[in-house]
Amino acid sequence: MRADARGRGGRTLPVAGVVLAFLALWYLGALLGNWTGAADALARAGGTPGIDAVAAATMAQERPVVPAPHQVAQELGRSLFGLPVTSKRSLAYHASVTLSATLLGFGIGAALGGALAVAIVHLRSVERSLMPWIVASQTVPILAVAPIVIVALGAAGLTGLLPKAVIAAYLCFFPVTVGLVKGLTSPERMLSDLMRTYSAGRAQTLWRLRLPAALPALFAALKIAVAASLVGTIVGELPTGAQAGIGARLLAGSYYGQTIQIWAALFAAAGLSALLVAAVSLAEAGAARLTGARR
Repeated sequence: MRADARGRGGRTLPVAGVVLAFLALWYLGALLGNWTGAADALARAGGTPGIDAVAAATMAQERPVVPAPHQVAQELGRSLFGLPVTSKRSLAYHASVTLSATLLGFGIGAALGGALAVAIVHLRSVERSLMPWIVASQTVPILAVAPIVIVALGAAGLTGLLPKAVIAAYLCFFPVTVGLVKGLTSPERMLSDLMRTYSAGRAQTLWRLRLPAALPALFAALKIAVAASLVGTIVGELPTGAQAGIGARLLAGSYYGQTIQIWAALFAAAGLSALLVAAVSLAEAGAARLTGARR
């Protein structure tokens, strides 16, 4: 018991130290970034403000250059828990819209990446013809691709979640393809030869040998892919003038100079990404238990 407690303490203290250092640097950045604006505002109000008054004002500006941590925390609490989930002003509502498109795009991208990986492993012609194009597709900036996809699908009458999901799938299929190809080709040559001596076909070799061996690489790729899907969804919301979603929240904040709203939306996106990666980790743990793999 004592050893476990010491182990937990040894893991908790470094994390707490990093968090405290981050908060200290953040407060310092807010103090320096807002100092000029706060001093000018107090001077226009009359009198000669002291250092203490200016320092206090930097932490309470309505539209600061760098919001203080407590301001972002208050905005997160208000917009996530202080408003009805169905309200267009609720950050939880916007996060749910982004999450829906993210999950749809992740499903499309993971399925496409998995199918491409299996084809590349089993068909040499597919590897030679498609792999260079798959790699080249990731050299095009997503900010250039997103408006083209939105406009093209909108002209075809496809609006709503699907255009954003397509952009999310565009970002997430690549890590799934590369990671799964690496995993499917990881079994030793001796094991593949052994499967052939048992007269196992390609499908049997895939399900009984290649796929179980590929699970670690696959789930590592899925963690990257699900985070990339969220980024793709938010980018897809930016050029559309969307009325809902974290991207729409960011746009609204930038239009009206609401920096606290922008930072709160960014932290909500980061938290949503962490939850999605944690969900993939739980799926990985479940798959490891089912297959009897060691973690």
